[in-house]
Formats: sequence, structure tokens, C-alpha cells
Amino acid sequence: MPFPGSFIQMAASEAISDKFHAALRELYRLQRFGIKLELSTIRRMLAQLGNPQQTYAAVHIAGTNGKGSVAAALASILTSAGYRTGLYTSPHLVCFNERICIDGRQVTDEEVLSAYRTVKQVDPGERQPTFFEYTTAMALYLFAQRRVQWAVIETGMGGRLDATNVLAPAVTVITNVALEHRAYLGSRLAQIAAEKAGIIKPQTPVITAVHQPAAIAVIEKTAAAKDAPLFRLKTHFGVRRSGNGTFCYRGMHHRWPAMHTPLQGGHQVENAALTLAACEILKNSGNRLPREAIRTGLARTRWPGRLEIVRADPLVILDGAHNLIAARRLAGYLAAELKDRPVTLVAGILDDKPYAAMLRCLVPLCRRIVLTRPVIDRALPPSLLLREVKKLGAAATVIEAVPDAVHHAITSAAPHGAVCVAGSLYTVGEARQYLNVAGGRRA
Repeated sequence: MPFPGSFIQMAASEAISDKFHAALRELYRLQRFGIKLELSTIRRMLAQLGNPQQTYAAVHIAGTNGKGSVAAALASILTSAGYRTGLYTSPHLVCFNERICIDGRQVTDEEVLSAYRTVKQVDPGERQPTFFEYTTAMALYLFAQRRVQWAVIETGMGGRLDATNVLAPAVTVITNVALEHRAYLGSRLAQIAAEKAGIIKPQTPVITAVHQPAAIAVIEKTAAAKDAPLFRLKTHFGVRRSGNGTFCYRGMHHRWPAMHTPLQGGHQVENAALTLAACEILKNSGNRLPREAIRTGLARTRWPGRLEIVRADPLVILDGAHNLIAARRLAGYLAAELKDRPVTLVAGILDDKPYAAMLRCLVPLCRRIVLTRPVIDRALPPSLLLREVKKLGAAATVIEAVPDAVHHAITSAAPHGAVCVAGSLYTVGEARQYLNVAGGRRA
């Protein structure tokens, strides 16, 4: 029988849980206000919170793909070096708390609830803040409350007018640029590059893997105008691969052999190179970053839902692959690593993605196709995806609910087969919850 005090603790825990979920319901209702790309509202909110973003050092990261992987790796390295480190990313896969981590741990329900209540008290001005403005203010506030020394911040969309662009970072990273979110960022690569380059700050080093002439020209021009030193992958720093995620890093001032990233996919070595270039900049600015802490932190990096192997028999891989570049990278992985296995693809894609081109990358590499639909209003109906699959001369099974689709794919997989869930981080999040990866919960 529990001690009397434990009943009080249980009741208090249940009360917190109820209030936490009520707060999240209120927060999610803000999504009806859509996306607002401007900074006056978030600046007003943060000013009333005492400008918490000014109490710690920061790294700011933008890009079409890879920014989450770089952010996770940098946060892991800074934590390994002994710094109290905050990490803010989006979206979450299963639990809202995933968005805000400190020293590798998600913030608690109580902390989320406290931050929400605090931010709710501020006067935002002329309009209601969006969901992302709220969550950004909450994250920056919580980092100050927990006295973090470094915050690694991933942009939500673009950069120039993204709610995270209120920082004075020590270094900025622009991973890469591709056509995305055209309704908000523009229809040409140069326009999108200009939005990403909006995070560049005066005299603040910039690190990038952008290579397309139209895009890099914009970034170079922006950096020059702001007197910001620019360091490019394959020009100022690079890697020599040894296989299986191991590589030698050759940087501006350092050579670090036998480095290793546990993240799957050849592209993750390039993301690791960006991470180590940022570490060089910070190290050369006098920050304490021993090489062994860099090596250990990189090797400990975890970034769920991106070529994540969650089951061995049958092999189950979760990969968001939520745009064309990511789909091409997944296709490369399937062709190289799973060429001798019959692969079942479980795909659910959102309506703002180039779904036909994404399916053209993936369908030819898979023995079976299962089409599904995550629980979000922007998800494409599987019937539309089915038409595209048929154009490719393939057949597909339609199973609307993601958990049912994943269950079907796993239980009917061929011997030595593999199941790959892809097309959207929302699809992957529902699959992860169904498979109970790391005991995730939907929130």
C-alpha cells in the first residue's frame, strides 16, 4: 500500500498533467492564426519577459535540410564540454516537450506549463501571436530561467523574418538552400537564399554548405555587406570519409582525425563538417571546447526520425524525407544499403510538398507501397498519392490511419524485408508513437 504522502504526490501529478494538457490545447488552437513572418510581435513579447535571449550565448541555424541534425550535434558537443546548453527545434515528433531541451533532456511538463502561463500574461500588441511565436518565446524564456550558457536555435521557416531571428549569435550556420515554402519564401532559389541569409549578423562568422551559384552569390553578398566572415564547405573546410560515418575533418585551423557521427546517411558527414566548423569558430574565439569533448559530443548525437532504425526484425526505418532533397537522400540510402532487401514503403505526404517528384524517387526502389495520411489538415489524401504511384507503373495499398498502415507493413513484411516510413515528420511521429519508440507520448 502506498504511503499517505504518495497519494498527495499522485494527486498533484495528475493535477499538473490536466493543466499541462489544457495549456497545450490552448496553444495548439493558436495554429488557426497561421504563419506570420514579421518580428515586431516576438520582440514586444520578449521585451516584456526581460529579453531572456540576451542572457546567454547562442548559435543560430537556418537551411532547407540538415539544420536539425547540425543543431542536435552542436548542442551535444557543448554539453559534453561542460556547458549548460539549450536546444530549440521544430516540429516535434511525438511530444511537445521535444522542442525544448536542456543538456539533452526535454523540459518537464511543469516547466512547459509555467512558461506558457508566463508568456500568456504579456501584451503582444496589435495581433494575436502565432503558435510558433508563442513556443519561441517560451523556449527563450525557459533557457534564461534554467541559466543556460549556450542556446542552439533552429529557425522555423526561412530566417529573415522567422521568430527566432531576435538573437545576437556567436556564429550562424546556413546548411543548404532548395526550393521550399514558395508561398512564403519566394519561387526562385535566390529569393529563398535571401530569406535564409537574413540570419547573418554584422561581423558574425557564417558557415555554409550552400553551393548553387544563384544561392551562394546572395549569401556572399549579404555576408560582405555585413562584414561577416564566410566559411564554405569544400572551400575553407572539408572531410575525408573513411566509411560508416567515420571521417577526418580538415578545418581552417585544425585537423581532427577519426571523427564519427552515428547519424545514418552519407549526407550526415557533411552536416557533421558544418558542426565541426562551428566548433572551430567558437574554439578560436576563446570558448572551452577540448577536442575530446567535440569527438564525444558528436558521437553521442541523437536526432530521431531521420534515417532512424527502430526495429531489427523486420528492419524498420523512420525517415521524415519531407521534401525533394530529403527524398533523394533517402532514395540513395535505400539503393546503397537495402538493395538486397524487399522494402515496403509507408508514405504520407503534406499538401505543400512536391509529392509526385518525391514518389518518383522512392517508389522504384520499393517492392510494396502502402499509402497513408497523418492526422493534420495539410495531409494529402492517399487517393491522390495512389494516382501518382499508378503513373509509375506500381501498385499500392491504401490504409488511411498511420498506425494501421505501419502495423500492416510490419506484419506482412517478407522474410529479411524492411519497412521504411517516410514522406512527412508528422507521419513518422505517428509511426514512432505507435511503435512506442522511447516511450513517446502524443502531446
